[in-house]
Amino acid sequence: MALHPDEFYRHALSAADAEHRLSLSRMTGWDISPFEQHGLLVAPLRPPVLPERTREGEDPSNCKTCKDRDQGIWLNDHWRLTRISRVGVPLVLMLQSRDHFDLSDLPDERAAELGVLTTHIARHIEALSNVARAHVYRIGDGGAHLHVWFFARPLGQAQLYGSWMVVWDDLLPEYPEDVAQADAENVAQALTGSYGGRSSQDDSPQRP
Repeated sequence: MALHPDEFYRHALSAADAEHRLSLSRMTGWDISPFEQHGLLVAPLRPPVLPERTREGEDPSNCKTCKDRDQGIWLNDHWRLTRISRVGVPLVLMLQSRDHFDLSDLPDERAAELGVLTTHIARHIEALSNVARAHVYRIGDGGAHLHVWFFARPLGQAQLYGSWMVVWDDLLPEYPEDVAQADAENVAQALTGSYGGRSSQDDSPQRP
């Protein structure tokens, strides 16, 4: 059984200083870290807050994602793909179920589709010129409606390897919109050919 929130907090504080600050992580010493260790300061660890705050879309009747179920650069009966604008890396896409599900309550049939779709989308992103890798993330702390992120890592930019890339994305200047839109359309068309569905126009929501 996982530690109770208070137990977890006490356990974490056992490694913290008097101000409840933990040591810098090993990740800050990696050569791909966007920050130099000198001058970095870890924020004090705050105690747990229960109950946790309600995520956006916990109530399906007020879910913003459900209201946008017909928008995207690609859609089929069950899924939609959108491009996220105002990002720093070459392309950020988001795959969402059109009906209201989270990952843990996704029916097995839809879960199987998610696995195949994820593979196809990653394959088409990595086929783009000057893109080395497709990073795939599912977090779910901010929204209750299932959403999976796809980040395109630019070719040759070794500092953007691995788990730091989403931080680098937030630091980099905005990538040219016309280039990202053209690449997104290429992915949508390729997905239509390999998986089905239809490509469409997209209003491109911004990354929060």
